Amino acid sequence: MIRVLVVDDQSMIRLGIRSVVDAQEDMTVVGEAENGERALAAARSLRPDVVLMDVRMPVLDGLEATRRMLAADQPNSHRPRVVVLTTFDLDDYVYAALQAGASGFLLKDSEPEEVLRAIRVVAGGDALLAPGVTRRLIEQFVDARTTARPPDPAMNGLTEREREVLTLMAGGHSNAEIAAELFIAEQTTKSHVSRVLQKLHLRDRAQAVVYGYENGLVRPGDVDR
Repeated sequence: MIRVLVVDDQSMIRLGIRSVVDAQEDMTVVGEAENGERALAAARSLRPDVVLMDVRMPVLDGLEATRRMLAADQPNSHRPRVVVLTTFDLDDYVYAALQAGASGFLLKDSEPEEVLRAIRVVAGGDALLAPGVTRRLIEQFVDARTTARPPDPAMNGLTEREREVLTLMAGGHSNAEIAAELFIAEQTTKSHVSRVLQKLHLRDRAQAVVYGYENGLVRPGDVDR
């Protein structure tokens, strides 16, 4: 059973998400919070698997709450997967949330099926890269901020194949697409992906996308999907 925490300052949105989630056999809403401060307390006590996190809230916004919730000094067992909810598809806060470790984001006007899919995807350890939207957001903010930044020396520890896999991941390709592109088995691709994330200390594919853009493996406009 996937345990979900819903964080939003609007009670009607929380109620709507709860009704959709609780109707599923494989997931349940274990709690709600109306601001980031309460979300942190709820995450500590309820240990959800997935947090649906609003961005703009009183007391403590979703960005800072995500940063604290996923901080490196928190035990892995205390760190849920975070999906950021936003009204805007190009929100500076969302990019920062991805940097902080969020596993992706959804627009608040997403269909219920998209919300359910997002929960299942991130609960399974993957990242939610909404078609086109996450990539556009990353391009919007990486382009202006990383032009003078030298590549991360940690990339020197990757094999040539692992670097190819990272580049394709950064371009938003799925494991199946990477396997087809490189003419390797999908299980082999999964192994490469795991090693890349481990060597670069990346939480999941969402951070790999950010990392790829920030280190020049993919540049804005390179990928048209």
